Amino acid sequence: MSTAVMMERIAEASPQRKARIAGLVYLLHFLTGAVAYSSFWLVVPGDAAATATNILAHEPLFRLGFAAFLINLALYIAVTALFYDLFRPVNRSLSLLAAFFSLAGCAIQALSRLSYLAPLAVLGGAPYLSVFKAEQLHALALLFLVLFDQAYNIGMVFFGFYCLLIGCLIFRSTFLPRILGVLMSFAGLAWLTFLYPPLANYLSPYNLYVGALAELSLTLWLLVMGLNVQRWKEQASAA
Repeated sequence: MSTAVMMERIAEASPQRKARIAGLVYLLHFLTGAVAYSSFWLVVPGDAAATATNILAHEPLFRLGFAAFLINLALYIAVTALFYDLFRPVNRSLSLLAAFFSLAGCAIQALSRLSYLAPLAVLGGAPYLSVFKAEQLHALALLFLVLFDQAYNIGMVFFGFYCLLIGCLIFRSTFLPRILGVLMSFAGLAWLTFLYPPLANYLSPYNLYVGALAELSLTLWLLVMGLNVQRWKEQASAA
């Protein structure tokens, strides 16, 4: 089945089916994120030599992390499209604005993946790199990973605004519990701590727990409970 046909079928699905599809895709996003983050232990902060040794010794894991990141982003883009459709009856402009912030965050983090992959080229032992000392190559590889981390943090800020807006839309909706809107707003505030990385680092890992648990709560609710179809249709008709 082609992607176009699949998206057309999703578009024609009932609101309840869309909600459960969104929950499933959101859950897959979490699972691929866990795989992607499993490669983070290879990076030893401030130790370029140890980081280079870890990457070269576990190159398949490092590449798996990169692949998982790409799938993770693709899934979040799908969640963004599904959420836009689900929350459009609440407020179309606000739902569109939320989608914009999410897609902007995805674009920034997609670009950051280039910096994540760059250490493999730097440490690959190509002949043209022989003009550099091993210590210089190690430092350059770590620098790329630092740049990746900084770009990743910028993307998290956009996701913070996205979660805040989704929280507002849920709170104003009549087809999902308002407590989920409150939780998503807390998730947005947690991700917005990345506006100032020292603050995010100071609050870590508690800000990460708050954001992840809030988004996971919405994921499980959509997957298990879905939404109130009658109220969704009423709100859609009113819109």
